[in-house]
Amino acid sequence: MLKPSEALRQILESVTPLAEQELVALEHCVGRVLAREVVSDLDLPPFDKSAMDGFAVHAEDFSAELAPGGERTLPIVGEARAGAPFRAAVPRGTCAAIYTGAELPPECDAVVIVEHSSPAGEACVTLRDRPRSGQNICNRGMDLSQGARVLARGQRIRAVDLALLAAVGCEPAAVVRRPRIAIWTSGDELVAPSARPGLGQIREGNTLHLAALTRAAGCEVVERGVVRDDERELEQTFARALERCDALLTTGGVSMGKYDLVGAALERVGVRGLFHKVAIKPGKPLWFGVRGPKCVFALPGNPVSCLVNHDAFVAPALRKLGGETPCSAAPRSGRWGGAAREANPREQYLPVTVRFGADGVALLEPVRWNGSADVVGISKCRALAVAPAERELRPGDVLEWRELF
Repeated sequence: MLKPSEALRQILESVTPLAEQELVALEHCVGRVLAREVVSDLDLPPFDKSAMDGFAVHAEDFSAELAPGGERTLPIVGEARAGAPFRAAVPRGTCAAIYTGAELPPECDAVVIVEHSSPAGEACVTLRDRPRSGQNICNRGMDLSQGARVLARGQRIRAVDLALLAAVGCEPAAVVRRPRIAIWTSGDELVAPSARPGLGQIREGNTLHLAALTRAAGCEVVERGVVRDDERELEQTFARALERCDALLTTGGVSMGKYDLVGAALERVGVRGLFHKVAIKPGKPLWFGVRGPKCVFALPGNPVSCLVNHDAFVAPALRKLGGETPCSAAPRSGRWGGAAREANPREQYLPVTVRFGADGVALLEPVRWNGSADVVGISKCRALAVAPAERELRPGDVLEWRELF
């Protein structure tokens, strides 16, 4: 069996990122991956602007000699508001009313906020301040200079990025085409979730959660279904899927039983198997292969095994396939809040809830479950704690943990 780190290395080395691009309106870009670097076509802010409602002034007019006590009454010569600048001169000894976001009038260099003012007759105001040059002003280019990089190629677009992309005129955005993924599960015992199971049958749910996880990784699910444990039917289904998808996921039929036919069927349709079995619990029977640039993951049939395999191996591969630059963020860690556990030769993924203590450190408390087929137990947890192989686990040990989608 491969160590999980070696399995992931082989998988990622086998993935070639998609090169196809498409232009997509910003309103539909959340979750998409940038295909090109984005640079700013202007300075941000594009002009000196007021950060507050108040009065644009010359700071020198408030020197101790001209404004004893930091108070001075000035004529108001005009008004500047957002989208309607005041272009005329504001002579020394006068001011202009100004509102948040408005362009600063020429030669003014400070803003006195409206809270430090009071009316002083017709078209005059008394200002109580000793402003310094630049006070309450956002200077041109202070956030971003024209030509500066805004977002890097390979970055996944978040909702918070949309305003920035709009501000620099990146509309539409050039993004990588979504990878097309086919998901099939095998098993004569499987029936639809809407069906009443008969003797020996169970409802099928693996393709549902695999499809949701796959979409969360930025991909499009182009087909999803159930195929019988029949060699000919498996071959035909996989051959058709590989013609229209960029990667194929299967679940079930990869252990050592008489009816575990998936690996052999994949090889007969031209998939070259690279490894079978990883030292991980649950999820050991993972089978991985390639046909040309297309990756094929054959996951075990137990739902928790599927979830673990997708999180640890499939999702990183799909993100690379979709052009996303790997994130270098440090993994989250917490303290084991369960009982001591004996060392296991495989890396273990343990269902836990996460509670933060007074010190801000996550406490990982185990959830009772009955193994990799227990969908009831896994639904009660919020994360998976990763226990290293060959290491006894004691209360308070620090472990990496991964939040469940």
